[in-house]
Amino acid sequence: MVFKMRYQIRHALVQYGADTILEDVNFEIHDSEKIAVVGRNGCGKTTLLKLITGDIKMNNLDSDESCGITMSGKQQIGFLRQVSFTDGSVTVEDEIRKVFAPIFACEARMKEIEEQLKSESKQILLNEYDRLQKEMEALRGYTWRQDMEIMFQKFGFPLEDLSRPIGSFSGGQQTKVAFIKLLLSRPDIMLLDEPTNHLDLPTIEWLEDYLKSYDRAVVIVSHDRMFLDRVIDVTYEIEYHRIRRYPGNYTSFMKQKAEALVKQEKDYEEQQKEIKRLTDWIEKWKNTPSKVAATRSKRMVIEHMVKIEKPRRFDTKAFHALFEPRLESYTDVLTAKKLSIGYENELCQVSFSLRKKDRIAIIGENGIGKSTLLKTLTGLIAPLGGSFTFGPNVEWGYFDQQMAVKGPMDPEQTVLENFWAEYPRLVREQVRSALGSFLFSQEDVEKKLGQLSGGEKVRLALCKMFQTRPNLLILDEPTNHMDIVGKEALEQMLSTFSGTVLFVSHDRYFIRQIATGILEFEGNTVTQYPWPYEDYLQEKAKKTGSASSVSTGKAGGPASGFKSAGKGSGRSADLKSDRNVDSQTASNTPTLSDVFDRKTYNNPGKIKSRLTRQLEKFEEQLAASEQRASELQLQLLDPSLSSDYEKLMELQTLLDTEEHTQETLLERMLETEKELETL
Repeated sequence: MVFKMRYQIRHALVQYGADTILEDVNFEIHDSEKIAVVGRNGCGKTTLLKLITGDIKMNNLDSDESCGITMSGKQQIGFLRQVSFTDGSVTVEDEIRKVFAPIFACEARMKEIEEQLKSESKQILLNEYDRLQKEMEALRGYTWRQDMEIMFQKFGFPLEDLSRPIGSFSGGQQTKVAFIKLLLSRPDIMLLDEPTNHLDLPTIEWLEDYLKSYDRAVVIVSHDRMFLDRVIDVTYEIEYHRIRRYPGNYTSFMKQKAEALVKQEKDYEEQQKEIKRLTDWIEKWKNTPSKVAATRSKRMVIEHMVKIEKPRRFDTKAFHALFEPRLESYTDVLTAKKLSIGYENELCQVSFSLRKKDRIAIIGENGIGKSTLLKTLTGLIAPLGGSFTFGPNVEWGYFDQQMAVKGPMDPEQTVLENFWAEYPRLVREQVRSALGSFLFSQEDVEKKLGQLSGGEKVRLALCKMFQTRPNLLILDEPTNHMDIVGKEALEQMLSTFSGTVLFVSHDRYFIRQIATGILEFEGNTVTQYPWPYEDYLQEKAKKTGSASSVSTGKAGGPASGFKSAGKGSGRSADLKSDRNVDSQTASNTPTLSDVFDRKTYNNPGKIKSRLTRQLEKFEEQLAASEQRASELQLQLLDPSLSSDYEKLMELQTLLDTEEHTQETLLERMLETEKELETL
């Protein structure tokens, strides 16, 4: 199949001052590919997007013709930039309608032609009208209002909000409007930087379906692993300033990367052994006159090897705080009975219970009361009615990612000063140790708060919270602004935590890994499900009578590999079925013992003896050839033959033949020595 190349970067170098951000970048976008760009925070993912849009330029020398950027024709590139609506008084509908300017221009011209055709019928006008009709269809010009209204509602807005001034919306809502405009503009190449941040689960699931069916190319930077598994066809990873392409979604990429590392390590070790063997051989025989040609040949073998780079382990540097609660709570940790939550008006009533070692995920649409519940439980806002009680010995710690990232702070204060101000009784070594476990080491502790990234601010807030050693963690979107390695580290911490966890998250992969139960906000009702996330999805599907519609990800994606910790009868049957399939597969696959128990009819002693004799024979032949070559070289230096060109040509031909014979013998000797080493 021939794929249309939309965009290509070749051997690009990107630097900021003296710092290299990206090196030798090769990147391609084909047809309607859905491409993920993954990597650690700060590795250069957003820099790559800016390079694609032309916001920044390559730093390669102008004379280097091997590098460059090419596009197939005129490609419209759409990128969700920092939101800045210049006129806050413009209604949302008028702002969104700007996207449809080409459609409105088409409509206006078609009306002009219709008026002209009333008085005259010219073929040129009919041809233009036909072309405009086709253009309208390509632009989805006949359904623009329907598309706008559907998408507006999918992002959680009521239709009446279309008439509101854009300035009356919050910053997060304005970002959503800008996102809607980008999707409706239908660019040839759509660039999305963390598109699922601040979107609720229903909107994320709708966006997945929309992007999968989008008939043009999409490049996505995201740390949402399940989103990537369900949308992506190709994954590019940036690591150590380099970029590499892997076919398939995120889970497929991780598998390929692990396999490639194992192979590279094996190939590297084998090549290093071969280099050492040749080097030892050279050192042994370099002063032996009869081995001069052989040692020269072996040096050439080493020089002409394509050197395999020493493998670098995955960049998995992550925080590693391991802590135990100061006190152990009793079994009943938290009970809420008809707890009415809201600010002035009631959002909903909540009844649920939390027991020791539960890890309950709170899920639901945005603006429905999830964060309000946490603020009520932690005393930041007062309940409007009902009650809640903490059990004996419960000590809670609260993390709010909004406060962690955007809360009040002194931008000139250092990380060390900020932490020490909260825990003044600690000595410097204790402070540095605590910060070091969250990746603030050496000079990082002297960073000013105003210089910290969102992910660094989250780590600092978590570090301060964990220092109190609570036995109940109350977490509001803890994984926002974290890279994938950071999320995996937090998953590991919470999975082994001996206390209790109540958390709000829209990260389905994180929920699936952590949650032992679900507290669902839906409409004005709140329902507690005492099961892990996958069992919750199955139960919801049963209630709606659409079990078959439960999305479990692409084939080969993460959903196919998850096994629930729940004990529901339906899930147990699935696990039993999986085990039967596994046992059948295992019965048809030869084991290592099967392979090595097979009888062999080869005699290793005889083989070794034969190879040794063969090596000795090659060495004798090599010595004889080197002797003949020496004699030929002496004849060529004979003054009496200096004018006998015919004889000189004959001698040179014989000498060339002997040198070729020596090269062949050396190759055979190397092969034989390798076989002997293997034995």
